[in-house]
Amino acid sequence: MTVEYGPPPAALARHYRFLRLSWNESLRLLRVRTCVTPIQCFSLAGISEMQRVLDDISANPGLIKHLVVSSDVAGVFNFGGDLALFVLLVRAQDVDSLRLYGRRCIQMVWWLEEAALRNVHTIVLVQGDTLGGGLESVMPFHKVIFERSAQAGFPEVLFNLFPGMGAWNFTVRKAGFAVANEMILSGRLYSADQLFRRSMVDLVVDDGAGESAIEYVIHSVDTKFRGTMAALRAQRLASPISLKNLEDIVDLWAESALGLTNRDLRLMERLARAQVKKVGGGSEGAVEEIKRIELDTAWGEERTGITEWTALS
Repeated sequence: MTVEYGPPPAALARHYRFLRLSWNESLRLLRVRTCVTPIQCFSLAGISEMQRVLDDISANPGLIKHLVVSSDVAGVFNFGGDLALFVLLVRAQDVDSLRLYGRRCIQMVWWLEEAALRNVHTIVLVQGDTLGGGLESVMPFHKVIFERSAQAGFPEVLFNLFPGMGAWNFTVRKAGFAVANEMILSGRLYSADQLFRRSMVDLVVDDGAGESAIEYVIHSVDTKFRGTMAALRAQRLASPISLKNLEDIVDLWAESALGLTNRDLRLMERLARAQVKKVGGGSEGAVEEIKRIELDTAWGEERTGITEWTALS
């Protein structure tokens, strides 16, 4: 089976800056490839675009059977949290904006957690580095595929923070408390094979074989789709994760971030600059200005959402 992609259906055909969507009609498969500039991370603008895709899927029930996410950036799946934005907000002691950022991440993760309720099977292909929030984002997917050279981990403890967008909840469910403790408190990076041995990854394939692995998974699920989706819904009941718990952890993460020292923030800035260089992004000053614009936009969206909710109440 060779999966061929064309343009997305009209219901999903928006213009995106950081996403590339393609579609297979016969499989009802939506492919989303991410390329966030200047850093391949979860920027507020990038999160907003991904959430728009997820909301469009929800608004068109039955249209999508398979959702596949991967990266368009060579050597990087996702660097995770937006470190440049974090530094700006911590220096300003802006806990409300930190909490806003965390809640946006949780909204996206929670959609993936509930995908089986929407009868959508989710697959993620990781090719390259995925750190912190990047690793958190892949864990709710029904099938997690890593190419062998990919590596991942939760480095947040190295600058006195912790991964606050579902790492504890999903790692405990997938691999147990001991593995969660080891991974989150050590700050280590792990190879694809090490993650597989810890039950964090479902399938490890040789570099370049990721696309074939996606086809294999889709074929194996399609032959028993209804039973698979029912089983995945039962899985959520057997090991439940609540939105309230995720939000409480995000609030603790935001409050903890306010206590970061100048040494911690300088380390985060160094990491952000290294990430920009890896993906060929712009200068440090340009990055900071982009983050301010994204934050203003996010708060504008938040106020609009509150106004619309009030009008409907």
